[in-house]
Amino acid sequence: MSAHGTHKHLTAPDILARKGKVPIVVLAAYTAPIAKLIDPEVDVILVGDSLGMVLYGMESTLPVTLELIIAHGRAVAQASSHAMVWVDMPFGSYQGSPEAAFNAAASIMAQTGCAAVKLEGGAEMGPTIAFLTARGIPVVGHVGLKPQSVHAMGGYRYQGRSEAEAERILHDALAVQEGGAFAIVLEGVREDVARHITEKLAIPTIGIGASPACDGQVLVIDDMLGLTGHAPSFVKQYAHLGDDIRRAVKAYAEEVRSQAFPALEHCFRKK
Repeated sequence: MSAHGTHKHLTAPDILARKGKVPIVVLAAYTAPIAKLIDPEVDVILVGDSLGMVLYGMESTLPVTLELIIAHGRAVAQASSHAMVWVDMPFGSYQGSPEAAFNAAASIMAQTGCAAVKLEGGAEMGPTIAFLTARGIPVVGHVGLKPQSVHAMGGYRYQGRSEAEAERILHDALAVQEGGAFAIVLEGVREDVARHITEKLAIPTIGIGASPACDGQVLVIDDMLGLTGHAPSFVKQYAHLGDDIRRAVKAYAEEVRSQAFPALEHCFRKK
């Protein structure tokens, strides 16, 4: 028998065990250098399909392909040694049938080395989640504001405005849990609704624009570092690196034009 090395990454049971006990720190990130920097400090790195908008300038997450998410997922997974890595399933890769969802999820996990996939949807996705989890795919759910359904939802508007809407989100979250997901993202959900859902569920809730009562929080790293220019209202910016980059590039351009750079110490010279 071959010996198995010690698994250092956090796992789905580790995250599940933190429900109501230790807050779960999640950041969405998409590249190896950033993953390596944040890995020691976070519990989860989410390779979100938001990369389409953040990195590629797309107008929504809908054009992100399986191949694109796999490329970024592989880079992040290879650069991390502690955090659990979740990868979003792109629009169209899982809605057709449970079998199609399994094929896409299996490809993501096999080709990236990630530990779980995340998919959007509520009660309608319950059977698909059950199909995946029964076949060894750890699944994270996502309800409330669902970016892949932005056109059907009438734009990026917060959810749970009415009692009927709040009940629907709770119903969706319970269905996701019943399907076997080990965690669920609540996005753009009215605070008291997110709080109530967190109390009702036995699995951890990860909030974004939701409630401090959620079991964990997620932000897009580019937003919280001030790199995207305009961050949503629910984002707290912990740095303003965009300003630093602009200053650095301006200084570089000025030195190139004035021929102050490169100086001789930046050149290879005959010894």
